[in-house]
Amino acid sequence: MYQLFYWPTPNGHKITLALEEMGLPYTLQPVDIGRGDQFDPDYLRLSPSGKMPALIDSAPADGQAPLSLFESGAILLYLAQRHQQLWPSAPAEQVQCLSWLFWQVSAFGPMCGQNAHFRRYAPMPVPYAQERYAREVRRLYGVLDTRLQQQHFLAGSYSIADIACHPWVHCHQPQGIDLADFPAVARWFAEIGARPAVQRAYQRGEGLGGDLAQLSGDAWRRLFANEGLALECPL
Repeated sequence: MYQLFYWPTPNGHKITLALEEMGLPYTLQPVDIGRGDQFDPDYLRLSPSGKMPALIDSAPADGQAPLSLFESGAILLYLAQRHQQLWPSAPAEQVQCLSWLFWQVSAFGPMCGQNAHFRRYAPMPVPYAQERYAREVRRLYGVLDTRLQQQHFLAGSYSIADIACHPWVHCHQPQGIDLADFPAVARWFAEIGARPAVQRAYQRGEGLGGDLAQLSGDAWRRLFANEGLALECPL
């Protein structure tokens, strides 16, 4: 049984997508980032940077004490290798899966997060930042589109690489992206979105969250108390 510390942001959705696709039992523990739950001392023991998600495996494969993990990419890789699902069997595809997973966590996600921050959450307009991140996000969508013209899925077969990227594309509209400009991404996005497990995963977050742009006062200061939190904003 897994315990997922979760809020319906792209990084949170990654893990529900993986757990639902793998058919694994799990419980959700909401981490309300608008309320500042991510800075609670108990949560910081699981995720030292105060980021969401985090995961506890109460019954690890070695039969030892429960394991806790933080960082969405690490959690995806742990689940895929532990359960041998959403993980390619061919070494060449494994290399591609790792490459695109790390591309998402190091480039696509951070740039989309900063783009959203300066478009929707910054307390004052910063034209240079808005233009810079909008341009970079369009470039990265182009990289993704080129890959998906060459391969049906990012690593050949459906994998954690696709699951890592899909939630960020799920919020393309607040990023100022029109998927009509990226037809291969649009095809891939719609096909994955039609999967029953993916639909269940996104439904798990319904009723949580809200528009963080409407926060003010103490709630706003709690949310942005950590500079890196710009990358966690729901889009």
